[in-house]
Parts: sequence; structure tokens; C-alpha cells
Amino acid sequence: MTETRRKARTSQHTADDLPRLGIAAALLLAVVAAFAVHVLVSAPTLREAAEAELVRIIAAEDRDVCGQFGLRPGTTSFAACSRELANVRQKQCDRDRAAAAGIL
Repeated sequence: MTETRRKARTSQHTADDLPRLGIAAALLLAVVAAFAVHVLVSAPTLREAAEAELVRIIAAEDRDVCGQFGLRPGTTSFAACSRELANVRQKQCDRDRAAAAGIL
């Protein structure tokens, strides 16, 4: 009979369980809130870094492609080549957007 009483007590929640659950929930909420704040604070920095990387990649592509035609950075011919590559990129972007919208 003592054994059945012990089993009954261990399967039931005690008054000590409620504060523990509350503390665990509060801790989980604090971790989620801290992560959300971190994401919000670091988002502009990550965006700026991604934009800078894109600029670097495009400049390298311009040097490679225009360099294949003997055009060197800093010349007017290179600047014209770079502008034309920008036009080609923009047209491709427009085509991609149209395709995504189902127009093409």
C-alpha cells in the first residue's frame, strides 16, 4: 500500500513544479527575445556587407570581361564597357523578373 501511494505522488504534479515550468518558459522567452534583438541589430550590417560583396564581384567581372577585349581599368573604353555590362545585367534582371511573374 505504501508503494501505490508513492507511485501516485510521483505521477502527480507538485506545487514545486509550477514555478519551475514558469522559470523555464521565462528563460526560453528571454533567449528568443535576445535572438530577435540580435537579428534586428545585425541586419543592417549584414545587408551592407552583402551589398559591398556584390559591388566587388561586379567590379571583378567587369575587369575580367573588359580585360578580355584589351580594355584596362581607368580608361574611357573600360568605363564604356562597364556601362554596357551594367545594361546587360539590368536587361537580364528584367527578364528574370518577368519570367518569375509569369509574363514570359
